[in-house]
Amino acid sequence: MTTQHSPRDPNAVDAAIPLLVMIGLLVAAVLYFGEDSSWGPNQIALLMATGVAIGIGFKNGHSWLDMERAIVKGISISLGAVLILLAVGSLIGTWLLSGTVPTMIYYGLNILNPSWFYAATCLICGLVSMSIGSSWTTAATIGVALIAVANGLDLSASITAGAVISGAYFGDKISPLSETTNLAPAVAGSELFEHIRYMLWTTVPSIVTALLLFTILGLTEDVGAIGSKGTELNQLMTEHFDISIINLVPLLVLLVLAIKKVPAFLSVSIGAIVGAIWAILFQQDFIMSIASEGLNTVDSNVTVVWTAFFDGVRVDTGNENLDSLLSRGGMSSMLNTVWLIVCALTFGAVLEHLGMLKKIINAILSFAKSTGALISATVATCISTNIVTADQYMSIVMPGRMFKEEYERRNLHPVVLSRTLEDSGTITSPLIPWNTCGAYMASVLAVNPLEYIFYCFFNLINPVLAVVYGFLGFQIKTLAEKVKDGVTTTVTMEK
Repeated sequence: MTTQHSPRDPNAVDAAIPLLVMIGLLVAAVLYFGEDSSWGPNQIALLMATGVAIGIGFKNGHSWLDMERAIVKGISISLGAVLILLAVGSLIGTWLLSGTVPTMIYYGLNILNPSWFYAATCLICGLVSMSIGSSWTTAATIGVALIAVANGLDLSASITAGAVISGAYFGDKISPLSETTNLAPAVAGSELFEHIRYMLWTTVPSIVTALLLFTILGLTEDVGAIGSKGTELNQLMTEHFDISIINLVPLLVLLVLAIKKVPAFLSVSIGAIVGAIWAILFQQDFIMSIASEGLNTVDSNVTVVWTAFFDGVRVDTGNENLDSLLSRGGMSSMLNTVWLIVCALTFGAVLEHLGMLKKIINAILSFAKSTGALISATVATCISTNIVTADQYMSIVMPGRMFKEEYERRNLHPVVLSRTLEDSGTITSPLIPWNTCGAYMASVLAVNPLEYIFYCFFNLINPVLAVVYGFLGFQIKTLAEKVKDGVTTTVTMEK
């Protein structure tokens, strides 16, 4: 008779080794391959670190079948994001072809003054994201156009990406339509609108500081040199596209769908289809100019529009700057991002299944004696979970589940936990290149996270402010029991 033994829990060394290997390999990937590290080297680093974790799992008595199931389950979490990514690739392709993106660029070059461009970018993205509750949709639409405007004005794409992400995540974070804004209070046990009101104490000072910094950066730009380049690009675009306000209808359709809370994949897919229809209706001259020679009008429409869905738009206008702005999109442009996400989630799934993440979190918690230390530990855990599991939802759910009991034991109101989860889990996700959010932003905005990370002022300031509040005891709600007439009731007190 064969006796089956339960797998052993990992010790501290077991839990640390895969993380140290991953960090070492990712650093080496950046040193050897630079900005190209996300195009293969990072993926190999993550898979090699996964192999190390699997080896330790075997040592501790885990079966390959169980680990494989954990990997499949971990990857399945990302399938919704993968579908959205592919749809966004198609949307960018058809919106370039339809003149939607060129029209946004055209008006942006005419309206946005370089001196306050970065601050305006942050504010615009914040307002759009707050109204639709999606940082991803904001980046894929308004963000893409603003990056193109920045390139047209010869402004920094890295600073612009930082402004887009800062604004998009600020709006997403305080929007009741946002998935993460609903997820955090659900995990922590707080009420949605109380959670949003409580977040304003950290988000408002953070975004105001970010806007001030973007304004200072904008005032350093050479406005005269920038203006002439923007005028030249606008003239070239009017030569190749029929620029009209009607070209913004696909954008309006997408925003309405998002506000109506139509699922993101459906909204973006419909937006891409509307863009294709608009291209056929209003950009016939441009379609014929990039179609293969010898094709009639019908064949040109079919082949060019079809190609825009899967491989984007590739133009040759004779102007290098304009070509770089307009040659983008298609599902194929997102495949590397999908590859990176799958590799990262594979690593995170193995570590979670083997109990390594829980071991690390418990070690962090043992040092958290004060309220400030507990909030600091929560922030560190959320960021670490973003790094290891590569998924912002995991960075909210996992720490939320593990810290909820400790917050209750210390008499802290659930909104303290829900706010901290968002202050650290939600908004640090786009700063990590292999995280689903970081990989998405890099693909959509065409800027490496290692280049824009230092300009995501809101995303950098907010977690620090959360920790400072914790140690100062500022706006930290506690739950106190009050016994009256033999009945125990719970009252909330501001600390």
